Amino acid sequence: MKAFSTACSVVLHSMLYTVLCLATSCSGKADSNAEAIAKTVQATQQVHSATTSVASSSPSSNSQQAMSTTDQASNTRAIATFGAGCFWCVEAVFQRAEGVESVVSGYMGGHVVNPTYKAVCTGETGHAEVCQITYNPQKISYTDLLEILFATHDPTTLNRQGNDEGPQYRSAIFYHTEEQKDIAQKLIAALDKEKIFPAKIVTEVTKASTFYKAEDYHQNYYNQNGSQPYCAFVVRPKVDKFIKHFAAKLKADAKK
Repeated sequence: MKAFSTACSVVLHSMLYTVLCLATSCSGKADSNAEAIAKTVQATQQVHSATTSVASSSPSSNSQQAMSTTDQASNTRAIATFGAGCFWCVEAVFQRAEGVESVVSGYMGGHVVNPTYKAVCTGETGHAEVCQITYNPQKISYTDLLEILFATHDPTTLNRQGNDEGPQYRSAIFYHTEEQKDIAQKLIAALDKEKIFPAKIVTEVTKASTFYKAEDYHQNYYNQNGSQPYCAFVVRPKVDKFIKHFAAKLKADAKK
């Protein structure tokens, strides 16, 4: 999230983002890409469900490690943590997904205790900008969340999203259960195998560590600052793409 001092630099940022991010193609590529991701996610979920069903039926299996997605859905709340560049973008997208109860912007994956935004922006604390998502598994599954994640950011650029560059902007999945880890790894492997993206996925899959909530002014940022240049040129295209391709997963108030 870099501030731009002139209108020209804002336009340049937008142009670079459009070229580098898969989410904003005008040629129909975005449409076909989203559809391909959806099909791959569905196929991966079928494989995962089959393997976990076999594992859970084995007398020697660990019941917690073998917990299936269906079993997980018996709980009313679960947590997912994703990094996909600027957390303003990630927050704005997932806030509009049916079944998501809250989205909190923050930092994870670093070595400094209680990092500030200013410190994280140096790229030296090791943290990624992330969103911690609390969701209802009875309304939206973890694979649904991953589908949205991969359809609304570029997972092939190392430490970069568009013109936002640095390790704090890396593509990352911080898993909270072994099942989340398994689903994420299988999906990434499937997306790479099917060559959904033009380059290999570099998204890291790492065990969740301490989550540090970002400063208050970062929370609910797009909703409160939609006319701000970065929001207008960078965040809004992601939100618009989500609304277009995920109508069935939208909250009622997001369909306006």
